[in-house]
Amino acid sequence: MSNSIYNKLLQKEAKLAVIGLGYVGLPIALEFARKIKVIGFDINQDRVDLMRKNIDPSNELDASAFDGCDIQFSADISDLKDVQFFIIAVPTPIDDSNLPNLRPLLGASGTVGKVLKKGDYVVFESTVYPGCTEEDCIPVLEVESGLKFKEDFKVGYSPERINPGDKEHTLQNVIKVVSGCCAESLDEIAKTYELVVQAGVHRATTIKVAEAAKIIENTQRDVNIALINELSIIFNKLKINTFDVLEAAGTKWNFLKFSPGLVGGHCIGVDPYYLTHKAQQAGYHSKVITSGRYVNDSMGFYIGKQTVKKIIAQGKHIQDAKVLVMGVTFKEDVSDIRNSKVIDVINELKSFQVSVDLVDPHASSSEMTHEYGVGLVDKPSNDYDAIIVAVNHKEYSAMNENDFKNLLKDKAGVFVDVKGIFRNKIKDLEYWSL
Repeated sequence: MSNSIYNKLLQKEAKLAVIGLGYVGLPIALEFARKIKVIGFDINQDRVDLMRKNIDPSNELDASAFDGCDIQFSADISDLKDVQFFIIAVPTPIDDSNLPNLRPLLGASGTVGKVLKKGDYVVFESTVYPGCTEEDCIPVLEVESGLKFKEDFKVGYSPERINPGDKEHTLQNVIKVVSGCCAESLDEIAKTYELVVQAGVHRATTIKVAEAAKIIENTQRDVNIALINELSIIFNKLKINTFDVLEAAGTKWNFLKFSPGLVGGHCIGVDPYYLTHKAQQAGYHSKVITSGRYVNDSMGFYIGKQTVKKIIAQGKHIQDAKVLVMGVTFKEDVSDIRNSKVIDVINELKSFQVSVDLVDPHASSSEMTHEYGVGLVDKPSNDYDAIIVAVNHKEYSAMNENDFKNLLKDKAGVFVDVKGIFRNKIKDLEYWSL
């Protein structure tokens, strides 16, 4: 099969395009560009301009990641005309009602459909519910291109497994699940991904199986964290430290090590809603997954309320209280604020008329203002009644009790350590953690 799409790519007779260059798409595009010809396509011209200067707008990759790459960045659809292998890696968020928002995915499918030719391949990487690729995306490709699925073009699904901020589990060393619409397409897609994924690929039996595999990875984590969060609420009422309990239980070989915390971001906090939505359409109302989502979605308000109780218990008027929240991104050492649950903590505090200052060495104040209507302060003051370490950035982990005392009014007050990283290190302050 010398004319196979894989061989054409290898000999640089065909180009591969990655549609959507966020924290998922850009690393894939650059990795492929070390082996074959690549077009990196994004509808945001500002982001494209940055990438042309070897800058990753997501702040995940440094400039050296762009070295030695055969890649052309573009926001112009005409640059996709001679591409034969498309990878779609756009976000799949939820709307205000926690329902799937497929607009970016269907928009990207439409873009690819406009330039699709006979013999082309389209692979989706966005996390979706089982059936989405075949029921929602392929019809758009057919309508826009006037071509027939399977007969004229082939489709596959290979879910992304990129973990923001994680330098250990990268694209190259995590097994990649791949699927195709027929035996031939599965083989071509698998071989193409094997070019960049050293850990190898797992060939799923169908596209739906690959979609389902991805969505349950995150749903499983969500449900497990929800259990620990619920236990944390129970142990708080029983006046037991949750992290002490987890440390003791964790000595058993088959105890699963999960920690309580805020579950945000665009994977674990979003994907289960795609699955419960599809389940509902199929006539099943999910109970365990929905309950887990409810627990995790309410943790920010819970932390806010507990902080308020602690401040009141110190004999202070809550309307006069001032709180410093340290960290607003959805996880440690990343700059991404999308779907950060720290905002729930802030909103809960503000509902009690508490004055709140936010700091974060990784986040952008203008992005926070745009996304949530609250900006960051350049420098914290030294008159806070409480401090909440909401995100374990390395800058905060390196601090000690004296550093925190210097930020508090009269060097005393409430210290809320959401993830328990200062357990047994805070002696004088009123300490509370999940």
